[in-house]
Amino acid sequence: MARSRSSATLARCFAWRDPRALGRDRSGANAVEFALIAPLLLMLLMAIIQFSIALNNYIELTEAVRTGARNLAISRAMASATPYTTTVSNIKSSAGNLTGSSITITMSVNGTACTDDSSCATALSNAAGETATVTATYPCNLTVMGINFSPSCSLQSQTSDLVE
Repeated sequence: MARSRSSATLARCFAWRDPRALGRDRSGANAVEFALIAPLLLMLLMAIIQFSIALNNYIELTEAVRTGARNLAISRAMASATPYTTTVSNIKSSAGNLTGSSITITMSVNGTACTDDSSCATALSNAAGETATVTATYPCNLTVMGINFSPSCSLQSQTSDLVE
């Protein structure tokens, strides 16, 4: 009885092999090398993505603070009754991709802290040509594959503008 061609090939595959020949066999080496390197490459890719998100958040926070400082600086000229509220609202609306409740905002006019509308209006009333400063902080997340590379990461931006 003659064996078919496929069964002969199968018998050759499972036949006893010389151990020295197995040591020289390189089939599958690429797959093993990739399996060893893939986690490192994946971690590097995830770190790049996470850092890019943090950088985007910083740029967005900086632009929002710039908008808020400009709003505070022109509040005197506009005779705004709500300079603090309007500035906070402008910052949070300008930072659309950030969580508004996580943004911490502080303001000052000529070194005097503004904590509400009346204190800002009072500070702005005699501050023509002085500086209005707005500072904002926002928490950032630099966790990559379960490893937090900066547990106390916080983005901060500050802008000063001359009061009109």
